[in-house]
Amino acid sequence: MYPADIVIPMKEELTENGFEELLTPDAVDTQLKSEGTTLVMINSVCGCSAGTARPGVLMAVHNAAKKPTHLTTSFAGFDIDAIKKLREHLMPYPPSSPAIALFKNGELVHFIERHQIEGRPAQVIAHNLIAAFDEYCS
Repeated sequence: MYPADIVIPMKEELTENGFEELLTPDAVDTQLKSEGTTLVMINSVCGCSAGTARPGVLMAVHNAAKKPTHLTTSFAGFDIDAIKKLREHLMPYPPSSPAIALFKNGELVHFIERHQIEGRPAQVIAHNLIAAFDEYCS
């Protein structure tokens, strides 16, 4: 598990922008069963999280005309049990962090894996997410 003093500022980048943390398996299950759309940012200490994934997610949320009903996040390598439960909902995709998932009424409808984040600028990730929001969000 990563040290809290490293993880907390990375968590706060999202929570200070309206993201709710999913910290337990029950919180994950409850959230993903809720109506509407749920964006889940699987945060990590990886450089591509700081460089493109978190900024891309924030850019998308702040600039999209249609937005997810719920903005959530869980931290790989820190929120261990919550991430394990979340990954069950992401099957058949292999574990990936950072990663970004969009659920609609409990069903995974859009997923961006780490290999689709690495080497891409935040703007590309934001455009990808905005297109998914336009398709699946009200």
